[in-house]
Amino acid sequence: MDPCTHKLYHDEGFDVRQWLEQYFSDKSALVFGEDFMLFPIECFAKTFSEGHIKGDVLIDLSFGPMVHHLFAACEYFMHIIMMKISDQSIMELKRWVDERTGAFDWGRAAKLHVAIEGESHLLEKKEQNVRSALYHVVKCDVEKENMMDPIVLPPANCVISFWLLDAISKDQDDYMRYLRKFSKLLKPRGHIILVGDLDGTYYTVGKHKYHIFTYDENFVRKTLTEEGFIIDSYKTKKRIIRDDQCDYSALFYIVAHKGK
Repeated sequence: MDPCTHKLYHDEGFDVRQWLEQYFSDKSALVFGEDFMLFPIECFAKTFSEGHIKGDVLIDLSFGPMVHHLFAACEYFMHIIMMKISDQSIMELKRWVDERTGAFDWGRAAKLHVAIEGESHLLEKKEQNVRSALYHVVKCDVEKENMMDPIVLPPANCVISFWLLDAISKDQDDYMRYLRKFSKLLKPRGHIILVGDLDGTYYTVGKHKYHIFTYDENFVRKTLTEEGFIIDSYKTKKRIIRDDQCDYSALFYIVAHKGK
């Protein structure tokens, strides 16, 4: 499929609040709740509870203004730095961090996390723990060699990228080029966690269709290996719900670490 058939997230942007309401809001039927909320929350909770991935700095390079995937990580890192390519995403995140009126409600995600962790009595503290760990929410340019130029970030113990590579990559070369940049943010033997769609072609925000780079499991495994990563774990969640809001066959979650 021609990557120009649909709009590109980082070139044309979209209404990020509309996207949140469409895919994550308590007010909606939450058609993809099991895939986009429950599956990643379970995966992240298990990964971080094992205690192998922790340290001073976690860098998050994810799509849109999501925070639900960080609820487990906040207990294991001193600082979380969120890098965003969209000004709208930054504004939306800061509204939530500062607990301003009208901020998006991530209460459903918090409830899922504490239920999975068996700590429902800590519900009131869960969102505040994430807010406290968010050290910076900053603008980046994925086309620059140093995405934070002229700022140089401290090397991270872990980098998380949830859907961003899918949304900004037009082809295999793009995916590998961006992954290489993300890898440079890591310390030696640092970990990377990727969440993405297999066989995806598009997602919608309102009436508009946006591009997703189409690839399979073999491609993401091969790409990580060629970039010097050793894969620690890999999980998939096959799509069951049929709905024309977005197109993909499965969601994947992969954890890998840098080799020597």
